[in-house]
Amino acid sequence: MAKRIGLALLALIGLLALVALLAQRQIGEWLFERAVNSTVGVDRSSDLPDGLHAYICGSGSPMPDADRAGPCIAVLAGERGFVFDAGSGSIRKLGRMGFPMDRLDAAFLTHLHSDHFDGLGELMLQAWMAGGRGSPLPIYGPEGTERVVAGFVEAYTIDRGFRIAHHGEAVARPGGFGGEARTIRLAGSGRRGTVVYEGDGVTIRTLPVDHAPVDRAVAYRIDYGGRSLVISGDTVRSPQLARFARGADVLFHEALNPGMVGRIGEQLAERGDADGAKIMADIPDYHTSPEDAARVARDAGVRHLVLYHLVPAPPVKLMERVFLGEATKRFDAIDIAYDGMRVSLPAGTRDIALSDQL
Repeated sequence: MAKRIGLALLALIGLLALVALLAQRQIGEWLFERAVNSTVGVDRSSDLPDGLHAYICGSGSPMPDADRAGPCIAVLAGERGFVFDAGSGSIRKLGRMGFPMDRLDAAFLTHLHSDHFDGLGELMLQAWMAGGRGSPLPIYGPEGTERVVAGFVEAYTIDRGFRIAHHGEAVARPGGFGGEARTIRLAGSGRRGTVVYEGDGVTIRTLPVDHAPVDRAVAYRIDYGGRSLVISGDTVRSPQLARFARGADVLFHEALNPGMVGRIGEQLAERGDADGAKIMADIPDYHTSPEDAARVARDAGVRHLVLYHLVPAPPVKLMERVFLGEATKRFDAIDIAYDGMRVSLPAGTRDIALSDQL
């Protein structure tokens, strides 16, 4: 009897396995169709209230990280869209987050370290094809931006010809290819910075920051609808930045934990990588620790601090406390950014809403 029951169970299991195998295709097709209906061609920004909405399209650094793209923050301000820095992999993250590329008005570079612009070619491509542009994307940045933009335009020129030939000029509008560099002149910037963009109630200001030996590095402040946010770019702790960010709703500030970086350097040295150890020893002196970023937020009187461009980025939640160190003792409204985070500041309110868009 027991043997018969065992054989029957085996037969039943085999039958169920066969049914599941045969149903895999139908289930897969159903899942695909559902995904297409819910995502393709859907404007995920259409239900957002008027205000400022910041998309973290890249929270990482040059250190390899499968979960974090290079530094990138995109901002919707009313009907206008902007991208600040375009690190490697960030533009694909931005696409997954549902950022409306057809509303992209301009891009801004904080400085010309390659990890902040190595995704610029893809940004120009997506602005052209996904955004349907009829003119090149304006790209603001410090002196030297024109050389960077020209290099990417040259690199993508062959691809331009392929796309126009394949899709036709009605889709791949020839005039919309590439970028147009707009060099920011920093001379005479006061404590409120220099206005570099105004339109439809949006004001974008820039301020020089200290990232020596990199010269001409800048921070940005975006104001719209009574709300404001500040993007630090790469810098050491700066009282000038604190004044620039005075009263902002959210400060997005880079952060490097020197103790963790130092330990990585020690390990590299022990394993014979002297060059890598030297780099780890060099980089803390032109970045800001989480504690110092918290001090800037406190001194500026901002309402919320979001740390991004994380070095090294905590790979798991349990390590975030280690990365923050004593930062929460200096300023308690702190979040560590992750790719896919969206920070929303509805106009006419004091609300700050954080959500996951991936």
